Amino acid sequence: MGSEGPAAVTIHVTGFKKFHGVSENPTETIVSNLKEYTERKGLPKGLTLGSCSILETAGQGALTQLYQTLRSALPGKDSESSFSGRIIWLHFGVNSGACRFAIERQAANEATFRCPDEMGWKPQKVPIIPADGGISLVRETSLPVEEITKALTKKGFEVMTSDDAGRFVCNYVYYHSLRFAEQSGVKSLFVHVPLFLTIDEETQMKFAASLLEVLASLCP
Repeated sequence: MGSEGPAAVTIHVTGFKKFHGVSENPTETIVSNLKEYTERKGLPKGLTLGSCSILETAGQGALTQLYQTLRSALPGKDSESSFSGRIIWLHFGVNSGACRFAIERQAANEATFRCPDEMGWKPQKVPIIPADGGISLVRETSLPVEEITKALTKKGFEVMTSDDAGRFVCNYVYYHSLRFAEQSGVKSLFVHVPLFLTIDEETQMKFAASLLEVLASLCP
């Protein structure tokens, strides 16, 4: 309701809580404040910001929460099924060593955690979903990452396209989300952000809001 026509897009967003070595996760702040920020600044017609959820920085132990969050975005049985194609899951994660934003093209079917997650799990060279095959398998987003990167660069942000989301929780969540998106007829994207020490909070909030607009304009 409220948005007419095929251009309507709903974007649901997630960030992460703290984890080993990162006591304050910028993505928790970004996602927690995004609704209020976009209400103040306004969003383009046809773009709806859906749920904004903060995930535990954990793999296997947090799967139930992850899938409850992902499923919550799917339209009910009485909705038009065609609308689900205009739902996007946008996941934010932090890369503490980064100096720019990174639009992640793909996720690997490999969990090799450099440190234990927040529930104490530390897998090494384990397939995330064994039924999919080995750890060399990758899943790619169906969204146009090059176009997204170019559009955000034109807006003045330091942003790059990345083919490596790591092998920690960010990659773990992205792999599950991409698989879920493929099965459910929705879309998924993961974006890595730097620490606020590297790029300040206000700039990162502007980036997140601009990313929403870019995704809505490029979503077929």
